[in-house]
Amino acid sequence: MTLTHIDLPPLRGAAGSVRLPGSKSISNRVLLLAGLSAGTTVVRDLLDSDDTRVMLDALRALGCTLERHADGALAVTGLGGQLRVHEAALFLGNAGTAMRPLTAALAVLAALQGGRFTLHGVPRMHERPIGDLVDALRQLGCGVDDLGAPGYPPLAVHGTAGGTLQTQREIRVRGDVSSQFLTALLLALPLASAAGPVVIAVDGELISKPYVEITLNLLARFGITVQREGFARFTIPGGSAYRTPGELHVEADASSASYFIALGAIAAGTAATTEPLVIEGLGLDAIQGDIRFVEAAQAMGADVQGSPGRLTVRRGAWPLRAITLDCNHIPDAAMTLAVMALYAEGTTRLTNIASWRVKETDRIAAMAAELRKLGAVVTEGADFIEVTAPAPGAWQPGVIHTYDDHRIAMCLSLAAFNPLVATPGTEVPVRILDPHCVAKTFPDYFPVLFSVAQAAEADIPVITIDGPTASGKGTLASSVAQRLGWHQLDSGLLYRATALAAQRQGVAADDEAGVARVASALNLRFDGEAVLLDGEDVATALRQEAVGSMASRISAHPAVRGALQALQLGFRRLPGLVCDGRDMGTVIFPGAPLKVFLTASPAMRAERRYKQLISKGIPATLADLRADLEARDERDRNRAVAPLKPADDALLLDNSGQTIDQSVDQVLDWWAQRQPFQVVPRSA
Repeated sequence: MTLTHIDLPPLRGAAGSVRLPGSKSISNRVLLLAGLSAGTTVVRDLLDSDDTRVMLDALRALGCTLERHADGALAVTGLGGQLRVHEAALFLGNAGTAMRPLTAALAVLAALQGGRFTLHGVPRMHERPIGDLVDALRQLGCGVDDLGAPGYPPLAVHGTAGGTLQTQREIRVRGDVSSQFLTALLLALPLASAAGPVVIAVDGELISKPYVEITLNLLARFGITVQREGFARFTIPGGSAYRTPGELHVEADASSASYFIALGAIAAGTAATTEPLVIEGLGLDAIQGDIRFVEAAQAMGADVQGSPGRLTVRRGAWPLRAITLDCNHIPDAAMTLAVMALYAEGTTRLTNIASWRVKETDRIAAMAAELRKLGAVVTEGADFIEVTAPAPGAWQPGVIHTYDDHRIAMCLSLAAFNPLVATPGTEVPVRILDPHCVAKTFPDYFPVLFSVAQAAEADIPVITIDGPTASGKGTLASSVAQRLGWHQLDSGLLYRATALAAQRQGVAADDEAGVARVASALNLRFDGEAVLLDGEDVATALRQEAVGSMASRISAHPAVRGALQALQLGFRRLPGLVCDGRDMGTVIFPGAPLKVFLTASPAMRAERRYKQLISKGIPATLADLRADLEARDERDRNRAVAPLKPADDALLLDNSGQTIDQSVDQVLDWWAQRQPFQVVPRSA
């Protein structure tokens, strides 16, 4: 299920270790180079994301062989510079690192070997300029047709077998819109160098120079040593041919590291948590230009220590220091500096960022709009942004539109650490809309963030759903948890697992001390649909009526309930918890901000349980089920410890005549009424 939003409660610290996904910039360059080379290249630690998946799909469509090894490495057997497929339609999503170089490589190959290829993407890709690259390819003599607005995808590239290209004169390309145009030519033109050297000249000031350095570094790994005159002129030697390096490791993504470097500078090594934040897989020796984000973070006050493949970050100066910085060298990571400015004294000014306007969205306009929602004072210009933090008592609970832009979602999540600067009592949550957009480069970003973020226990939201046996509370809790992106606790399964373990160990239901010992030693883990007891999936066994009956009996033992209470409390983790049972709202989480008591008639509950058991091949009769349910109700209502009853502030929900979707919508509506967010239309 794709989340419509994820709510970040106020966060107060960070510590621990994170391992980042592979670099997007390196991953897609390596995949294309491996696909153009002869032989097989084994790629390790490749980024698994939307952008790399569209590149992989394109390589398969072009005839490359891809094989995933048991250790996770990917073996790419390339084309050796020879087309195997001469016609294909390639969908490239919103991946500029796939669209631009594939356009160039296929235009060159089609011009020399014949073929026709169309390249298209999502609507936003069709708004991202590619005209300067197309102009350069047409200088060469490549056939490139605009299939939509001139200068933008979709495109068709085509040619006739035996064709020639005009490589005797230098190819000119603008460098002041996107470095990806130059990168695309550098990756493609070795395929056109059989007759002699090929020269590329850059018009204007090249932006994002570090990304071109990545390209040159990787070209050398694949046997192409490019001669250069600074960043103005590049010469590809005549007779160049791609040679696989055999095996290649993709270092962790430096742009993704920026969020955790910033997080460490904001929230690690504070009085509340003296531990640093450790970033694995990336060191100061990285070949990616965005590693220079470390210098900018240090200028703002971060304490960053580096070693090969590892960064250690903690808070240094506090509050952070405002800076003025030309960000031409770190355009993607510079977005994170704009959010660090929320924790700085003074006004931070980021300049030379005109390229933000032609990325996944107009990032200058989008960042200005979203930062203002939080209470920041923002000034924007054609190629700059200025950010001044909200006053300590003026933070707003922002609903962040992400514009289908992964970097906006990730960097603005750091606004949830506002308790570190906000006036006590004015801390606010932050809502991120369409959080799935992070899949473009970092699919597990939010789980990784939550693994190191720290919150006050009272700030981690809990929804409790109590009710009698077979009222549907487990199904309702599971669905609500999925819709919110929260954890789930099915407390009934804990008692059932205890009952099953006791049965297997020969402990009687009335042996309170014996069952309590079983509960204390319970080796239980939830893994999606599986419930692992001592490593065995017992999900089906837990639904046996004999197990359920014993669970109801042992739940009346105070010693058993005490043994399981600590285990249940441990499920309260970021970003939130939905739990169901019989005493979640009355005993385990009495301070939960939303408590629901679910009811349904005995007849309806018996019918539901009957259908559930029969569907799983477990024999049952309606009359026996109803009698058993009514007996359990009586026992649960009248037990001395934590009797079944609604919490005083619980909302009653009779779902006898409701579908599960209607019940879920009702609970989510109640939850929304308790939130401070006011959703406003996107303004950029």
